[in-house]
Amino acid sequence: MIAAHSVRTHAYVGLGSNLEVPAQQVCKALGELNSIPDTRCLARSSLYVSKPVGPPDQPDYINAAAALLTGLDPRSLLNHLHAIERDHGRERGERWGPRTLDLDLLIFGETIMNTRELVLPHPEIRNRDFVLVPLHEIAPELRIPGVGAVAELVPERFPEGLTLWKGGTPDFDESSSML
Repeated sequence: MIAAHSVRTHAYVGLGSNLEVPAQQVCKALGELNSIPDTRCLARSSLYVSKPVGPPDQPDYINAAAALLTGLDPRSLLNHLHAIERDHGRERGERWGPRTLDLDLLIFGETIMNTRELVLPHPEIRNRDFVLVPLHEIAPELRIPGVGAVAELVPERFPEGLTLWKGGTPDFDESSSML
């Protein structure tokens, strides 16, 4: 059964991959966001290349951000994001280790929560240029609940260790819009 809200909420998702053709993993996942019930992808950032935050002996990441409009509650949306990760072969193992796909629920409306399963906004959001820069690209006026404006958090100069991906225009699957 789908847990739906009577209202639609803006949510923001961070995407990342550094295994099995990362740009394709992220682009495919961006298209799959529209397959989540009662959810529509409103905006997608460019793709960015970033250095890994965990163990140094892993490939660089491809990162992006997406803005969603959803009728789901935060836990239900997170469950659907985890299902997309599993469909991409994600195996949870080493913290901050390499992965085929990582989908982080960054912000869910004005929700502030801290449970074992989910912390909103994402606890590392203010420390991750590879999250802030794509978020600023798609939502420059966004305010992060309890944290502040993205525009005030994003670095003035393009951050060291983060580059715009130059691999061409990504393909997205626009076939399924649920709203």
